Amino acid sequence: MGLNVINNNNKKHKVFILCNYILLGAASSCIFLTLSLRLFPSLCGALLILLHVFTILGAVSGCAAVSNGTNRWYSAHMVFNVLTAIFQGSVSVLIFTTTSTFLTRLDSYVREEDGAVILKLAGGLGAVIFFLEWLVLTLAFFLKYYDIVEGNNNTNNTNNNNGNGNGKVQQDEHFKDWSLASKL
Repeated sequence: MGLNVINNNNKKHKVFILCNYILLGAASSCIFLTLSLRLFPSLCGALLILLHVFTILGAVSGCAAVSNGTNRWYSAHMVFNVLTAIFQGSVSVLIFTTTSTFLTRLDSYVREEDGAVILKLAGGLGAVIFFLEWLVLTLAFFLKYYDIVEGNNNTNNTNNNNGNGNGKVQQDEHFKDWSLASKL
C-alpha cells in the first residue's frame, strides 16, 4: 500500500509540474498577444501585461515549491495563483462581454477588427489560464496535505525529538518516570 501511495503522489507531482509549464506557456503567449496590440502608452495595457508577468511568477514559484519542498515557496505559490486566477477570470470575462469597450480602454493602434480578434484570443487563453490555475491550486493543496499526513514535512512531524512536537505528548512522556506521590 505504501508503494501505491508513493506512485500516486509521484504522478500528482508530474501533473502539477506539467500544469505549471502549460501556465508558463499560456501566460507568455498572452504577453505576446497583448504586445501585438501595441498597448504601451496605456495604463490598462501595462496592467494587463503585469498580470501575465505575475502569472508567470506564480508558475515559477510552483515549480520551485515542488523542487525545494519549503513552506515559503509553497506560500508564495498559493498567494500568486489565487490572486492571478481571480484577475485572469475577471479579465477574460471583460474581454468576452465588452470587447469593443475594453479595446478602446487599451488605446490600441491596431485596427478595431484585428484588435478584437487578438483580444478574444488573449481572452480565451486567459480563460484557460483561469482553469489551469485552479487545477494547480487544488493539486498543490493535496500534495501538501499528503506530505503532512505521511510525515514528510519536517516542520509538522511530531515524531522527532527536537522539541517541535505536541507539548501534551511530550509532557506526558516526561511524567512517566515520576512516581505517583511526586505527581500529587
